[in-house]
Amino acid sequence: QVQLVESGGGSVQAGGSLRLSCATSGFTHNTKCMGWFRQAPGKEREGVARIYSSTDQRGSIVRYADSVKGRFTISQDNAKNTAYLQMNTLEPEDTAIYYCAAKGGSCPPSFDGDGMDYWGKGTLVTISS
Repeated sequence: QVQLVESGGGSVQAGGSLRLSCATSGFTHNTKCMGWFRQAPGKEREGVARIYSSTDQRGSIVRYADSVKGRFTISQDNAKNTAYLQMNTLEPEDTAIYYCAAKGGSCPPSFDGDGMDYWGKGTLVTISS
């Protein structure tokens, strides 16, 4: 039984920062894809950031949406089975429900989240101007 639980959402003013956490349980893969996705009001879900990692290869590959490059950073702590999304210089356009998702093995071809196997329930991020 795989479970993902997001935390760290909240309301902040533009220019502020938040760090989202994604605690996983029952999900242990040497090679995996972890991602953050968001859905704003009236918008389709979009990929925010994802990280492909392989402990066997001792490396990782990250990808970011153009809109968050330079502002957001995805990371993970395998010892804690937790992924993070550090969000800096937040903008009102970042307001959305943020979801964490996971998949064993390689990342899916689509960056929007299609193909990810496990999902959290989401955490709300609200940025005021």
